[in-house]
Amino acid sequence: MNKVLLALLALLLTACNDDDKLPTAAKPAASDGPNLNANATEQQSDYGRLEFPRLRGDAASVVLMRRVAGYGLNYAIEYDTQKRTQRWTCWQWHRGNCGTNWNRGNWDKETTNEWAMLNMRTRGWGDPFQPDPDLPAGQRTELDEYDDIPYQRGHICASADRLNSKDANEQTFYLSNIMPQKKSLNEGIWQDMESKMQSWGRSDSFRRTLYVVKGGTIDNEAYIRARTATGLVVPRYFFMAALCEDNQGRFKAIAFWVEHTDRNEKGQPLRNYVRNVRQVEQFTGLDLFCNLPDETENEVETASLAQMLNDWSLQ
Repeated sequence: MNKVLLALLALLLTACNDDDKLPTAAKPAASDGPNLNANATEQQSDYGRLEFPRLRGDAASVVLMRRVAGYGLNYAIEYDTQKRTQRWTCWQWHRGNCGTNWNRGNWDKETTNEWAMLNMRTRGWGDPFQPDPDLPAGQRTELDEYDDIPYQRGHICASADRLNSKDANEQTFYLSNIMPQKKSLNEGIWQDMESKMQSWGRSDSFRRTLYVVKGGTIDNEAYIRARTATGLVVPRYFFMAALCEDNQGRFKAIAFWVEHTDRNEKGQPLRNYVRNVRQVEQFTGLDLFCNLPDETENEVETASLAQMLNDWSLQ
């Protein structure tokens, strides 16, 4: 083997990260066309992953990257340090991370996690909700801010989305991944939407990789329902969007959009909440799935209702 080939091999090995070692972890979009709105990746190559929206890039916004040994990137958040809340959370489902090696109920019996034990002792349940360890006081949400308010701690990346390991599941309880939700929503139609996303994410026959981004509206005052006494932003709307790469390498996308009301809409047909990705972008001002080549992005984000219902089996 000549020196040039050896140098190229060394470069390729150096470029590999934890995610590259996973069985079906997705790489950035194929270069099959121009992409004028892709994230810059000089600072962080993961910003080019297909689940990432276009980064805001202002002084108040930070990107929180959650990594787990053996699994690579667990999920990522764009967090507004002034508003002390997230704008979105994104992650992937694939064969390498869809297994079940942990149960949320295990936290009630946990004897080594300080937050699980604290919450069991003071609140009667062992879920390890905790302030984000990567955010300083004054920028993060504190645990007691959810005491005595009419809102639950609503996961964005759900606990049930990350059962592949204990550490991956614990990270879903960081308060940066939580937004205030009425019980009627959190245990209602939002839970139904989560269950549907999980069914797609766990199905090897349905997807090669499922790219998910979820969040609540925090940037438009008309789309903010309320603020708590300590200043927590309560979104008026929540959304979920999914991009599926199937086992033939084809892409399709769908989104859910729901108003944060006091009505319990659990069990309502999910088709009533379906929007295409472009509509959710117009509502939120976000640029979702920006790392797709422009032609593919435009095609999947403007799908008709009939096409989405058929492609995602929501008839």
